Amino acid sequence: MDWIYQSDDPILTTLAASFLIFIAIIIITRLVGLRSFAKFTAYDFAFTIAIGSIISATLTSSTTVVHGVTAIAALLFLTFIFSFLQRVLPSIKKLTSNKPLLLMDGNQILNENLKHARIEKEQLIAKLREANVMSFDQVEAVVLESTGDISVLHRTEDEDSLHQDILEGVRKKP
Repeated sequence: MDWIYQSDDPILTTLAASFLIFIAIIIITRLVGLRSFAKFTAYDFAFTIAIGSIISATLTSSTTVVHGVTAIAALLFLTFIFSFLQRVLPSIKKLTSNKPLLLMDGNQILNENLKHARIEKEQLIAKLREANVMSFDQVEAVVLESTGDISVLHRTEDEDSLHQDILEGVRKKP
């Protein structure tokens, strides 16, 4: 039974640390803002992985809760600083964010853009089905967002055409 539980395992310490880390993340996130866990950029993805790693190390190794909370607070503070810098310095935003990429323009599949984004035509078609697109003629645009999500903008017969402001900032060529 040693592989299930050893009598010297610090199970109560792990439970207490889990509770403290959970409370600390809630408090720090409320102070810094929910955007810190949003899925926006490659930086945000790396941040999320780092937070998970810190939590894991805190709960399963000799790292103290204070050390873990300090590391999480530092990362959240860095996220806060980066989000501020992205707003005031376009060059920082350009370094940390991908611009959305057009995958379909109307009913035309942009194969060069699919290739650049490493998206297969079958994956694009699956996204069209998820969006209840019945015909390519219903498609106004398909956009690979900076988050990695694919947005399908489509219309029915009784709707107006797409307002061009919706595609502001979307790259038409890779």
